[in-house]
Amino acid sequence: MPDNISILLSRYRELNLQDVLDHERFNEYAIVHHSSSIEGSTLTEIETRLLLEEDITPKCKPLTHSLMVKDHYAALRYVLEAAVTKKAISVDFIQQINALVMKNTGSIYNTVLGEADATKGMFRKGNVSAGGSYFPNYDKVIPYTAELVKRLDENLRKVRGDEEQLKLSFSAHFDLVSIHPFYDGNGRTSRLLMNYIQAYHGLPLAIVFKEDKADYYLALQETRKQEDMQIFYAFMFGQYQKHLEQEITSYNEAMSEKAEPKKGKGSGYSLFF
Repeated sequence: MPDNISILLSRYRELNLQDVLDHERFNEYAIVHHSSSIEGSTLTEIETRLLLEEDITPKCKPLTHSLMVKDHYAALRYVLEAAVTKKAISVDFIQQINALVMKNTGSIYNTVLGEADATKGMFRKGNVSAGGSYFPNYDKVIPYTAELVKRLDENLRKVRGDEEQLKLSFSAHFDLVSIHPFYDGNGRTSRLLMNYIQAYHGLPLAIVFKEDKADYYLALQETRKQEDMQIFYAFMFGQYQKHLEQEITSYNEAMSEKAEPKKGKGSGYSLFF
């Protein structure tokens, strides 16, 4: 893990940002906003917050995008609550995450092997490709996912220190999205599994930023092509550094404004919007 991330984590913890009013809530909104935007949502950060806080649906935006955001938030809350109880990672757990992600936007797929209801977290029963990438045959999904779950369950309580714990979360993210076990929602489910492992270990949650979508896809593709996890680790540590820097900067700026209020401005402020 880069030394600068160790320094940033120390600064983040010294500031006790987890105890700052509304920090966790706004951080969750940011995770949902960026993850949903990567998958096609057009809601802005403000629209995301208003939807989740006040149930205000943005004008002139597809209803599907609002449903994506609300479902993603429900799935995030589910994994964070599961982290508090140290819920074991299982195939059912991963399927439940996906079922929540796809609850109101999933389709039913009819195949020669039977029906697959995306709203219930059912595994795909056909082969898929996305963005020029081809994923394992459908008959590999169950054994590959079971093997991933076994590895994660064995290592979840063993990993020690920030670097090992973060790498476990990043590898879980990469492995699940590379198996691509579902017809839809694979990216969101994989990023939520990553967040679960981070929350399990009390780490700040990672975000893949929407503006870095192209680099994200490239990192996934190159990691598979070169069979080198260091490529994806480097990308994710870069995203983690970016997130921590933004959080710390936002907090320091807010504290500065609070200490020196400007004439005519109200006393209320938001750290992240």
